Amino acid sequence: MRWRGRRQSSNIEDQRGAGESLGGGLGRGGFRIPVGGTRTGGFSLSTIVILVVLFFALRACGIDPLAMLEEGGVPGQTQVQPSQPGGTQTAQPSDEMGQFVATVLAETEDVWSGIFQAEGQTYQKPTLVMFSDQVRSACGFASAASGPFYCPGDRKVYIDLAFYDQLARQFGAAGDFAQAYVLAHEVGHHVQNLIGVMKQFNDMRQGMSQAEQNQMSMRVELQADCFAGIWGHFTARKGLLEEGDIEEALNAAQQIGDDTLQRKTQGYVVPESFNHGTSAQRKTWFARGFKSGKLSDCDTFNSQI
Repeated sequence: MRWRGRRQSSNIEDQRGAGESLGGGLGRGGFRIPVGGTRTGGFSLSTIVILVVLFFALRACGIDPLAMLEEGGVPGQTQVQPSQPGGTQTAQPSDEMGQFVATVLAETEDVWSGIFQAEGQTYQKPTLVMFSDQVRSACGFASAASGPFYCPGDRKVYIDLAFYDQLARQFGAAGDFAQAYVLAHEVGHHVQNLIGVMKQFNDMRQGMSQAEQNQMSMRVELQADCFAGIWGHFTARKGLLEEGDIEEALNAAQQIGDDTLQRKTQGYVVPESFNHGTSAQRKTWFARGFKSGKLSDCDTFNSQI
């Protein structure tokens, strides 16, 4: 994939090395269903006093703090987001892999902004959180063993970049476009959240058996694969794909299918437990989105999967 020298997204939170002591986890490569709602916090009395003093100090200097909040900062200054859990701040990553995912995220922003605009809507961009070992999200705690995931509660995609090493070594899915496919899949869940698929799934699953939930989860995951394919379609039209890129993505879809993973880990498959889709299904739906580039071709809920 020809990604060097292209725009990098600023919607990045680099929490690597934050060192939080957390627990819990999530199934690999999927979205995380919010449990217990979004966590909220508050200010202590001393913090409020400091903020009040700061407010009037800025006003005395001719600066309107309310205007700063509305505009996102002081005009002419580089925008830096407030500190994140673990004391980290939003900033452009300096390492190559961090720059790669920031570039891929920017490409997804461009593609989905164009698609939403064509429908008369505005695409609300997600934030990508890079973490190491463990992380806290609005959906709860997760460890690196969870794999990349999307949290609808805070509209953020979470990834420990060490997963890409695991993807290559353990799953046999190497290559930069395989890595891009994983990120595009998680962004696909964000698109589902924006168009209401996540809410519908959460509403419907309340009255379902576990087997029925697994089947519905498969349809959600396969649609995210199809959305990743749509992103690939427009990325190819930009001339950014290189020889072998699509094969890398299809191989990644093959290697992380439920049936393939179960054969590798336990030696047999249990179809009733599938919740992401078989290797063949994941490849089919990615390829379908890639071929057409149309949302209408990604209706996994009213199609034979």
